[in-house]
Amino acid sequence: MIPFDNASAPAAATPASAGPPDIRISSIQSTRMPLLLVGDDCTIRDWRRDDKPSLLHHANNHAVWRNLTHLFPHPYTDADAERWFDFLAQQDEVTHWAIEVDDQAVGGIGMIRGEGIYHLSAEVGYWLGEDYWGRGIATAALRALVPELLRRYRLIRLEANVFAWNTASMRVLEKCGFVREAILRSAAVKDGHITDLHVYAMLAQHAAPSPVKS
Repeated sequence: MIPFDNASAPAAATPASAGPPDIRISSIQSTRMPLLLVGDDCTIRDWRRDDKPSLLHHANNHAVWRNLTHLFPHPYTDADAERWFDFLAQQDEVTHWAIEVDDQAVGGIGMIRGEGIYHLSAEVGYWLGEDYWGRGIATAALRALVPELLRRYRLIRLEANVFAWNTASMRVLEKCGFVREAILRSAAVKDGHITDLHVYAMLAQHAAPSPVKS
């Protein structure tokens, strides 16, 4: 996906004419509370510095990098990993987590919050080591995290942007109830190719409850 990757509980049925939720805008909570979501296929948890060997193994992969934005480096070096952990330590609120399978961090998932008039929206992203593709793990991780993001950060909209060739990530988003809202033609250049961006979104009133325990 984009910005991390856009590599999936169906949304609750809502009339097409339904408008935005009635929300009173109050102070927005910041949090560094640890996150632990345990599911059958994966666990979402905070990153740890001892994840570095696994992070380097799975992130240093051209096929992974190709589906991510310029924010994700390639090659992915030891220095990149150290910068990543330093960035996480400096966050006022935690917005990026590890996807754990088989007792190791095999990918990442998180969000970038909007600012100003967009402060109740966020862009979500995820990536997964190539060894774990095709097992439904990205779908399970996103499905578990979406309701937690909406609840914890009081968001009303989540958005994801996907390169045109990344149909696997589009299926992940659709399985999680995201709806394609637009195709931005020739909107990005990646790996030497000009590509469209597919814009997917989930509104809070359409989100299904979390299928995992926290």
